[in-house]
Amino acid sequence: MDDINLHYRFLNWRRRIRDVRAVRFQERYKRMLKNGDTLSYQGNSDEVGCYVAPRPLSKGNCYFEVTIMDTGVRGTIAVGLVPQFYKLDHQPGWLPQSVAYHADDGKLYDGNPVGQQFGPKCNRGDRIGCGIYCDTIEAGLTTVFFTKNGKEVGSLVFPAAAEGLFPAIGMHSLGEEVRLDLQAEWDMEEADSIMMVDSHEDDWGRLYDIRVTGTLLEYVGKGKSILDVGLAQARQPLSTRCHYFEMEIVDAGEKCYIALGLARRDYPKNRHPGWSQGSVAYHADDGKIFHGSGVGEPFGPRCIEGDIMGCGIMFPRDYILDGEDDIDEWDPLEVLPRQGEGRIQNILYLNDEEEEEEEGGELDQEHDGRKVMVFFTRNGKLMGRREVVVPPGGFYPTVGMLSSGEKVKVDLHPLSG
Repeated sequence: MDDINLHYRFLNWRRRIRDVRAVRFQERYKRMLKNGDTLSYQGNSDEVGCYVAPRPLSKGNCYFEVTIMDTGVRGTIAVGLVPQFYKLDHQPGWLPQSVAYHADDGKLYDGNPVGQQFGPKCNRGDRIGCGIYCDTIEAGLTTVFFTKNGKEVGSLVFPAAAEGLFPAIGMHSLGEEVRLDLQAEWDMEEADSIMMVDSHEDDWGRLYDIRVTGTLLEYVGKGKSILDVGLAQARQPLSTRCHYFEMEIVDAGEKCYIALGLARRDYPKNRHPGWSQGSVAYHADDGKIFHGSGVGEPFGPRCIEGDIMGCGIMFPRDYILDGEDDIDEWDPLEVLPRQGEGRIQNILYLNDEEEEEEEGGELDQEHDGRKVMVFFTRNGKLMGRREVVVPPGGFYPTVGMLSSGEKVKVDLHPLSG
C-alpha cells in the first residue's frame, strides 16, 4: 500500500511540475492587445504597456525583431531583454537586469530610467532587432546587440540571468503598434555587406533637432533662442585613418547660424560646437573660430550658400597610426590643394613648425590629453589652424545649426575613394 501511495505521489509531483513549467513559459502583457504577431497599445498614455515573450533567447533562437507599424502619438516604443518576471508597468530597460533600445530617442536604457545616446531614432516601417552572441557567454555574462533595418547599431556586455533573458516590448502612447517576429534570423555576414551601401543615417551617433536624408542634414528645431541649437555628431571620432571631413551649405536659411567643428562625445546637445569646453568650431555666419568659449575670435571669411567648409586634424608623426600604410611613402608636396581644385588632397601631416622629432625621444603614445593641430578650410583653401588638446575618447565631427531652413550636405570621408 505504501508503494502505491508513493507512486501516486510521484505522479502528482510530476503533474505539478508540468503545470509550473506551463505557467513559467507563458507570454505576459499588460495594456497591450495581441492579435497574432501584432501588438498594439491599449492604455491611456499615462501608464506603460509591456509585453514579455514566453521563452528566453537561447542558442537555437538568439535573435528577434520588431517592425514598427505605427508610432502613435509619441513613438515611445522600446525593444529589449528583461528577466522572466519583469514588472509590466515599466518600459524595458528601466529596471535592473533589463536592457532596451528606445525608438523615440535612440537611447539605450541599461537598468536605469535615464538613457544613454546609442543610435538613431526609429520611425514607422523601421525594424528593430535584438539578440545575443551565444558564444560570448562567460561567467554569467553575454553580449547583447541591437540592429536597425538589419544593420547592427551597437552592443554591450550584459549579465545573463539564470533563467535567461526574455524578449520584451514596451509602449507608452495611444496608437502605437508593432509586428513581432520571435523567430527572426540575422546573418552577420549579410548585414556587413548591406552596410557597404548605406543611407548615411547610421553615420551619426547623436542627432538633436536635425533630420538626416542621405548626406543632407536639415535643421528642424524652433530657432527662437540660443537654447534651440540643432546638433549632429558623427558616430566615429577623427583618426589617422579618417582625419578630415567637409560640409557644403545647401541652404543658409534665415540667419546661416551654421557651425562646423569637433567636439567631445558627451558634448551638450543645446550648444553650438565651439561654445563649450572640449570643442572647437568655425562659424559660418560671422567667420569666427570658437574654442571652448561663447566668445569667438576673427578667423576667416563668412560662409554662404554654396560654400564648402572643411575641418581636420594634423596628427603628429609619432601619433599611433592604427595600422595605416607607412607615412614615409607619402609625398609632403601634396598636402595642400592644388590651384583650381575644390578639395583638400592630403593634409594629414601638414605641420611646418613641427618637423620630425629627434630619434630616441620617447613620446607619450596616449591619444587622450595630447595636443594636436586642428585646421579649417573654405572651398579647398586653408583658413587657419588652432592647437587644441584632444579630449578623452577623441574629437567627433560635429555640426550645429540654429535658424529655420538651414540645410547642409556632409561628407565624412571626402578623401576616400
